[in-house]
Amino acid sequence: MKRSRSDVCVIGGGAAGMMAAITAANAGAETVLLERGDRLGAKLRITGKGRCNVTNDCSPAEVLENVTGGAKFLNAAVRGFPPASVMDMFEQAGVPLKTERGNRVFPQSDKASDIAECLERMLREAGVRVVKTRATGVTLTEGAVTAVETASGPVECSAAIVCTGGLSYPKTGSTGDGYDIARSVGHTIVPTRASLVPLECGGEYCARMQGLSLKNVSISLTGSKSGKLYEELGEAQFTHFGMTGPLILSASAHMRDESERYVLHIDFKPGLDAEQLDARILRDFGKNLNREFKNSLDELAPRLLIPVLVERSGIPPETRVNSVTRAQRRRLVELMKDYTVDIISKRPIDEAVVTAGGVALGEVDPSTMCSKLVKGLYFAGEVLDLDAYTGGFNLQIAWSTGRLAGLKAAKIIIEGRAGIG
Repeated sequence: MKRSRSDVCVIGGGAAGMMAAITAANAGAETVLLERGDRLGAKLRITGKGRCNVTNDCSPAEVLENVTGGAKFLNAAVRGFPPASVMDMFEQAGVPLKTERGNRVFPQSDKASDIAECLERMLREAGVRVVKTRATGVTLTEGAVTAVETASGPVECSAAIVCTGGLSYPKTGSTGDGYDIARSVGHTIVPTRASLVPLECGGEYCARMQGLSLKNVSISLTGSKSGKLYEELGEAQFTHFGMTGPLILSASAHMRDESERYVLHIDFKPGLDAEQLDARILRDFGKNLNREFKNSLDELAPRLLIPVLVERSGIPPETRVNSVTRAQRRRLVELMKDYTVDIISKRPIDEAVVTAGGVALGEVDPSTMCSKLVKGLYFAGEVLDLDAYTGGFNLQIAWSTGRLAGLKAAKIIIEGRAGIG
């Protein structure tokens, strides 16, 4: 690509980048979108296990309640383009949606590719020029953006929108380029860390229960210095290295201090209090009083969990259930209501759903997504120090911030042409 010119240059062809480019072009700005990879929306195509959890069908206030880092900053962006508007946009563009448990929104087809391909159509219809090249920096003149430098030549522009994502899923192109660009023009980068990531756990028990999926359990996270940080009802899974699943990913978002010791607490029977659970155990025992304890829990717990419960309860496995004491039952109840798992660490950042950390929010105007340090430089999506729980909230951040950045970048350019301001 030789030297070229555009009003707005969007760096990164993910969810936020495509949203920013579509919005800027539809607002009247000549727009070019730079993507370093072979295809647009590479990460988008694998989200939600290939189904794409587009957003969460909830109010703007509920979106912000599920943002673990930067909720106040996102207020204007989310209220300006809330989940209802995102859903309406895709359905009007020909992608029927459906809402599942937890208000999670997916394409009816269960194909993430439908969302990515829909955005590609919208880019074409808006007249966005897509160039497959890597952005390497921005050129400033008197503190304002005048060009984006690329591996194949500069793109002269009046505004650049950085939408390069974080460090998660590096094979999709998220390798931290945006941090380097922002840092090169004076922006502070909050140290990055994995968020929404599986957890490595201590001891042998998780590996012994590898593959066991838990449904309708309650999991809480406590820190040695912070106390209880998170609690929710839902699903989780044991793995050879520890634990994963929606509850575990959300819990990981609260692990911000590497010096703190964290513990997961699992309540396998959240619908029963201790007294009710004890009565349930007594009923099960009563069905066969001569059965050995190790063979008496098959109606109470999954197969892979039983040997671990037996071992951790301290009750001798061969004890006949009619000989199990009240104190022993109490230990079993306590174990089932508060099964603890020590956390060693998070899994590597390249296994995370999203990256926490990034461009410092205090250096970006939340009403425009424009840099406070550089005129004409905008940011959107995961490159910012923003993250949220699972359930469509992180993609909602991408849609909302991408749209706001595209809208405001185009507005400044159009007003400049008209001699306004």
